[in-house]
Amino acid sequence: MKIGEVAKLTGLSVKRIRYYHDIGLVLGLRGDNGYREYSQSSIEALLFIQHCRTLGFALEECKTLLELQNNSDRNAADVKALAMHHLQDIETRITQLSNLREQLAQLIHDCQGGEQPNCAILTGLSQKQNGAG
Repeated sequence: MKIGEVAKLTGLSVKRIRYYHDIGLVLGLRGDNGYREYSQSSIEALLFIQHCRTLGFALEECKTLLELQNNSDRNAADVKALAMHHLQDIETRITQLSNLREQLAQLIHDCQGGEQPNCAILTGLSQKQNGAG
């Protein structure tokens, strides 16, 4: 299947598929006409990677998961450990985002707005916060 057809089928852009090809995640074989041709297994790999990316896995993690997917001798504990590590990263980011939301909400609350020049948001952003660099 040609790259344009694969793009329509998977919902990935042609550029993204080429990138995945260039970094060795999924390979299309070049035909005599010079066009890349993708097999059903390549399409399945692209869909797998797309799902991994939707869940927030980094490309290197996607590569590892794809290798594990293609390895019938894999150890499910390795897959679980990778997924658990990713979940811990997500939980950390959620905590950080929650803290950022609270800080920003407080700054907005403290600002009176209006046409006056004093702004609690700018004042708050000018002050060094604990843990901020």
